[in-house]
Amino acid sequence: MRTGDPAVSILSWLSQVPLLDRLELAALSGWSRSAVYRAVESLEGERLVQPVAHASDLIPPTRRYTLTAAGLRRLAESEGINAERLLHERPVSEQVRRLFLGRIDALAVLYRLCCTVADIAFPIQIRCYRALPVDLCLRLADGRTIALVRLGRINERRSLARRLTRLRDGPAFAAVLLLAPDETRLRDTARRLWSFPQPCFLALERDAVKAGPDSLTWRAPSAEVALSLREALGLAGPHKAYPAERPLVRVSVPADEGLACKPADWMWSALLGPSEKRCLDLIGDWPWLRLDHLATLLGVSGARLRQLFRRAGDWGLIVRADVVGRFRLALSDRGLALLARRDRVSVGELRKRCSPELIDRAAVISWRNVKGIRSRQLLRNLAHTEAAHGFLAMLAEHARADGWELMQIDPPQRASRYFRFDDQLRSIQPDAFGVLRRDGRDYPFFLEWERRAIRPSTMARRLAPYLRYYATSQPLEDHGVLPLVLVAFDDGLAKDHFVRIAGEQMTRSAIELPLFVTSQHLLASRGPLEPIWGMPPSLNSGSNSYERAGQSDLLGLTARASPLALRR
Repeated sequence: MRTGDPAVSILSWLSQVPLLDRLELAALSGWSRSAVYRAVESLEGERLVQPVAHASDLIPPTRRYTLTAAGLRRLAESEGINAERLLHERPVSEQVRRLFLGRIDALAVLYRLCCTVADIAFPIQIRCYRALPVDLCLRLADGRTIALVRLGRINERRSLARRLTRLRDGPAFAAVLLLAPDETRLRDTARRLWSFPQPCFLALERDAVKAGPDSLTWRAPSAEVALSLREALGLAGPHKAYPAERPLVRVSVPADEGLACKPADWMWSALLGPSEKRCLDLIGDWPWLRLDHLATLLGVSGARLRQLFRRAGDWGLIVRADVVGRFRLALSDRGLALLARRDRVSVGELRKRCSPELIDRAAVISWRNVKGIRSRQLLRNLAHTEAAHGFLAMLAEHARADGWELMQIDPPQRASRYFRFDDQLRSIQPDAFGVLRRDGRDYPFFLEWERRAIRPSTMARRLAPYLRYYATSQPLEDHGVLPLVLVAFDDGLAKDHFVRIAGEQMTRSAIELPLFVTSQHLLASRGPLEPIWGMPPSLNSGSNSYERAGQSDLLGLTARASPLALRR
């Protein structure tokens, strides 16, 4: 039976872990839900706490709470300390509140994981961090510390490597729990953690939010055996380090009117709904996306699409530009900052790569007049960019109609794969990477849209990186199964030549690719899920079919209902 005042306990928890909702407060504090609900209602009535509505793809709509200036003074009185000291020692200042509101989607996921840990090892203490490589640190009842790290969806290879290096070189924890946005990056992160000096456990973000203490959703970097969170904590080491962070020099009391007036940039993550956030994520991944392609990817009508980016457009998060007679969308510098803050990416670096802002605002929009390096390149090759967008939109539309799920589509910067071949670092740079799912099975694929590979020598050069990649064990390590390589040509004749050249290169190198080739005409007339895909002769059979040891299940499904039905 708990003793004391639940209202004081809630104020204390919100001063240490801002933006908790009532269910999380009940799980972490130990008070019953009814007691927490009554206490929060009373605190809100006295204007000691302030609600923030929030929802995301993974977290259902809820109300999260922060301390007001009056609540900060009440807590200081109840604990017998100076309010100024609280501002410096705990994340209650206006500056920290703005930072955490920008990260509210990430914090919501981590808080749900904290509640699951509390089910196993109650009571726990939580400390939030602004700039350290860990997001949160938990202290269990026995004193051991558990670091929580969330890897954002827009984190790229270099920023991920820097963060993991800082984590490795920092204080030692009893265990590190890392959340990854998708299976590909989970596997990539696991390889980087093989030599980590402390126990690490990884899980998909979407699984960790919904899983209970005994759900088999976690795995160690060097093992494929699934673990429960209870088992992972049982394998944690003895370390009890609780890293401290340098406090902010300038702090001020929370501005109570900040949530009620016209929304500032730090409030956008809280105010946008899940569908609006999906819309922004897609535009951020695929700059210069046509409106009809975006509507198809989201599976919504044109009217619904206009509703989805109405508020984002009013707040200046989206650039809507007329390029070559079609309206196209890109995230503005403000929109890029929104995603960067959520995923702990450098705002300046992201803008340098992806900004669609014009160098000369008085001039017309052109690739020479765009600031972002990557955005400029996509605009310069607009026909190729639009073709890749169109393929993915068509695939999403046909997948929904035929009972498939398009689980993941990654833009070129996240679709790249790096590997060692002949003691050299090599890479493949596809135009997109995706994962189709049906009946619980995943079918990953790389997409290459070719417009310039019309000479035999050019075609051979395009194939060479993939031949090297599939000559290693890297494809299986990256994805668990062999990804398909989809190549689409503008011209049907070039497609036939490419199939012939690919067969010759595969025979010469004795490496067989899961290669499927089609043309724009066949895609437009029949769709990507129809039997339009040609392939080189198999090295095993010598016939115009694709056979590979260990892929019989895929072949059986492909012959009946695969999205890549084989041309016999």
